[in-house]
Amino acid sequence: MTVHQISSSDGTTIDYGATGLAAILQSVSFLLDTLVDSYPMHREFGMDPPIDDPSEMAKNEWSAQVIEKLERNIPEVNVQEVLVEQDESDLLNGRIRTTVKVVIEIDTI
Repeated sequence: MTVHQISSSDGTTIDYGATGLAAILQSVSFLLDTLVDSYPMHREFGMDPPIDDPSEMAKNEWSAQVIEKLERNIPEVNVQEVLVEQDESDLLNGRIRTTVKVVIEIDTI
């Protein structure tokens, strides 16, 4: 069992030929960076981050949403931990930096 750490806004490019583990990790990163209502034929796909709410309760709700969306949309993934970070530049730019630690069972690939 290997734990993989993936952060939102890594700025990675999409590899359309990715397979196996690389494709799953790319899917996790893509879902973290996608907002709800971005896709006309699948409106509920993506994340709905808390806007203008820096409270601990909002961070907890965001963490729960990340776990639920990742495990529902990418069944090979088991989320172990969600870290939500914001620094001064993130607050000014309205960004939430999310890092997830996931386990992917080799048998499911």
